[in-house]
Amino acid sequence: MSLVVSRVSIVRGDIAELDVDAVVNAANSTLLGGGGVDGAIHRAAGPGLLAECRTLGGASTGEARITRGYRLKAKHVIHAVGPVWHGGGRREPELLASCYDKSLGLARDHRLASIAFPSISTGAFGYPIELAAAVAQSTVRTFLENNAVPDLVIFCCFSESDRLLYLHIARRELGFPS
Repeated sequence: MSLVVSRVSIVRGDIAELDVDAVVNAANSTLLGGGGVDGAIHRAAGPGLLAECRTLGGASTGEARITRGYRLKAKHVIHAVGPVWHGGGRREPELLASCYDKSLGLARDHRLASIAFPSISTGAFGYPIELAAAVAQSTVRTFLENNAVPDLVIFCCFSESDRLLYLHIARRELGFPS
């Protein structure tokens, strides 16, 4: 098993309930909450998260910002603004990869041992999950090959079908055993 594979886990669950150093929020550009993962994380973290997010001034697509985790088990929330899917011709893969890379960079810079990602941009932003999962896993693999931190990257899938898809792609992108 390669070093990268030993540092990656794919689970089904509620990302807002994970006990990790950081959870990644699939945020919109305001960072002030919304639906899906974004709304779930904001609700679970409580009003302190929204108050801190108001001080950040938002973020552009492809960027990430870090806050405290407040009432979450996670110590931090990394807010990554993914692209809206327009068919792939508006730099969507590059912007999505940037979300993962910038989030991992924040984890490294803050010495966070564990980070959990949702499937960024695949909900309301309409990015096809098969394409998004390949971008996510390829970007994570490249980052982990070149950085010792974080120790663990978790892909937290909301549904079992998404988890199975992530596992299928991980066999190809990360060399996961069958």
